[in-house]
Amino acid sequence: MSLDVRRWIETVSGEGWRWYVKRLSGNDTLLNKSHQAGPYIPKEIIFRLFPSFTPSQDNPRASFGASIDSHNVEAFPTAIWYNNKLRGGTRDECRITGWGGKTSPLLDPDATGAICVFAFHQEPGRDVDVCCVWLCEAVEEEDAIEDRLGPVEPGIALFYDASGKAAHPVEAQLRDSPCQLKSEEIPSDWRLSFPQASQIVSLAIERLPTALKQSPDDRLLRRRECEYAIFRSVEDIVAMPRIREGFATVDLFVDFANSVTNRRKSRAGASLELHTGRIFTEEKLTHSHDEVSEGSKRPDFLFPSASAYQDGNYPPDNLLMLAAKTTCKDRWRQILNEADRIPKKHLLTLQRGVSPNQFAEMKAAGVTLVVPKSLHEQYSDTIRPELLSLTDFIKLARSKAG
Repeated sequence: MSLDVRRWIETVSGEGWRWYVKRLSGNDTLLNKSHQAGPYIPKEIIFRLFPSFTPSQDNPRASFGASIDSHNVEAFPTAIWYNNKLRGGTRDECRITGWGGKTSPLLDPDATGAICVFAFHQEPGRDVDVCCVWLCEAVEEEDAIEDRLGPVEPGIALFYDASGKAAHPVEAQLRDSPCQLKSEEIPSDWRLSFPQASQIVSLAIERLPTALKQSPDDRLLRRRECEYAIFRSVEDIVAMPRIREGFATVDLFVDFANSVTNRRKSRAGASLELHTGRIFTEEKLTHSHDEVSEGSKRPDFLFPSASAYQDGNYPPDNLLMLAAKTTCKDRWRQILNEADRIPKKHLLTLQRGVSPNQFAEMKAAGVTLVVPKSLHEQYSDTIRPELLSLTDFIKLARSKAG
């Protein structure tokens, strides 16, 4: 299936194509019965795609042709700017509706957490005339997308100008961050060798001293946002001069592009574990990180320690295991055999919702989801009571340790 994705990407690349890429949240699909009838797209992006929209219009809209190519489905959506807040109302947001109602693959609760690529085509100065969509169904498809675009994380939608061979990302969340570094703020050694993920995490913690006063849940999310802003600002300042120089051969360009993508993947893979481990230390919670349970298995976190786990006389009921994955759709099964002595696993994730079917599978397999408290609203009413917050998990681990 991934080969199909790669071919599809090539068909929606080139002059006039722009991509909006995100992981669908529970509010995008019909998981939460939000009645929005379409994925959320920031106003800044809608205004680029539909330059005819102006504040003087009352809820401006534009229809265009579309196809959900991954599922061979045609659609006839409409982009709408709900802007009655400009005239004393309460609403000021953009949606693209008309994807086919409850039968649309985009609105299927089981699509929650999946990567979705919206490829828009528009002529210069004109509104979008067509949109091609790929909604990933398998891990292999997501891998193919991320091999080309880099990691797509929950809550961070990306907008790409695909007019060239390389994708140039611009965050859809166009807001200033106190953690964005100016050129003169970047340590000199970072210019010679791109910093390790742990170094960027340490700087994020240093730049947000007030986060220590927040709950573990809020602390985690705030620091992650800061770390991401630091990473992207360092990447822009360090990498852009090389991009401006140009490349003498295609091979040199491909090598450089691959190095950027791999660096982004490395950061994304390590970030959640590093931040979580720092919080456990700050909360004085005894734990082991990335240590052997048995054989070659290395769970992300063991409580109270790896040595306790390996002590056959230590009560198994007092042991806990926590895996940390930014997304859990189709990847949660990877944790099931990571610690044989602990049949009930805990999984920390930042995914914005899971479908009832997926949650039922997790629960049957003995997996309990740990989700930062502010993200619980993205989950359905039936699932929320069974979620743990990070604060809840820390309390549980303390109680087990006695």
